[in-house]
Amino acid sequence: MPVLLPSALELSLDLLRCPTCRTRRLHPDSGVLRCAAGHTFDIARHGYASLLTGTRATSGDDAAMVQARDRFLTTGRYAPIRQAVARLAADSLPERGTVVDVGCGTGYYLAGVLDQFPGARGLGLDTSVRALRLAARAHERAAAATWDVFRPFPVADEVADVVLDVFAPRNPTEFHRVLRPGGRLIVVRPTERHLAELRGRIPAMVTIDPAKEQRLHRAMDPRFEAVVTERVEYPMALVGLEALDLVGMTPSARHLSRKDLNDDGLLPNRVTVSVLATAYEPR
Repeated sequence: MPVLLPSALELSLDLLRCPTCRTRRLHPDSGVLRCAAGHTFDIARHGYASLLTGTRATSGDDAAMVQARDRFLTTGRYAPIRQAVARLAADSLPERGTVVDVGCGTGYYLAGVLDQFPGARGLGLDTSVRALRLAARAHERAAAATWDVFRPFPVADEVADVVLDVFAPRNPTEFHRVLRPGGRLIVVRPTERHLAELRGRIPAMVTIDPAKEQRLHRAMDPRFEAVVTERVEYPMALVGLEALDLVGMTPSARHLSRKDLNDDGLLPNRVTVSVLATAYEPR
């Protein structure tokens, strides 16, 4: 039985282009998306479009990581970051604007922006099908599709008013291409202080390169100008299993198991959240 076209995906079809042709539009046809040249892409029963073809550069977050992220974000502990993203989007998002979230994960930050702008629509891209199952249901106006940030996006030129990149890899060339003139790119990344208490106790956790900021600015400068940066920093209490989920939702989870973390007193009950959120405008 063909999968019905989700309303959010229908709302965003004009944004998409065939990943194979790169220029042809996609239209629904008996449970798939098809371009005029006959290339077809499945619509998953969970509601996202399966656009990623060929060998994947990465499988994205696995089921355990996605579940940990969903549980943790549902607590609202990262709500200040979500609010900062929405604030930075406000200056460039018109009443019926378009937001593209690259590396959208479960759709938490995209949904936060759309909640603040009732006429806007969103499209989330991610390699993790586990995460996209949640992203496709994160908001009634948010569509979701599989894609790899390092490949040219299956998105038309100059269609996005805002592009989000929250704790995700970056592709400045593609960000610039899909943004409208006067649009905004919002990049959120951790500072060296972010979750320092966890990293201090768990040597296997991924460290934050002190040269990360310099590399970011070198990568962005040819195509983007930074217009405003917000530092979001606050102490965060961790209750019950929240510390386990906080570790489990990060790339460090690939090197650790819950059994590794079960020693009493290993995980702190309070950590520092410290991120930078920068709004860039295209040159």
